[in-house]
Amino acid sequence: QVHVVESGGGLVQAGESLRLSCAVSGNMFNIAAVGWRRQGPAKEGELVGLILANGATGYALDSVKGRFTSSRDDAKSTVYLQMNRLKPEDTVVYYCAILPKGATKYEPWGQGTQVAVAA
Repeated sequence: QVHVVESGGGLVQAGESLRLSCAVSGNMFNIAAVGWRRQGPAKEGELVGLILANGATGYALDSVKGRFTSSRDDAKSTVYLQMNRLKPEDTVVYYCAILPKGATKYEPWGQGTQVAVAA
């Protein structure tokens, strides 16, 4: 079964950047999309965005549009989430998951990577 591992989180100051990685076990050929979501304590999870097999991206949160960009390196079986101009409200755990071709559900989600942005 394909699984994912997120990394790249950390503590930064407001206005700084981080790049999250989502390493996918196996090749990316059978993956239709990779999605990103985030969740803080006692909060509902939020879909951040996704990147399709052809590299097209979409962002579900207005608050990240123009600041966050997803990209993929199929040779490394890795998807990235570049997060610029970080804000304290971006402080949550970020997760990625795959959408296999022909599937309707993103799974499995990884263990997440914590992002903390100090004011």
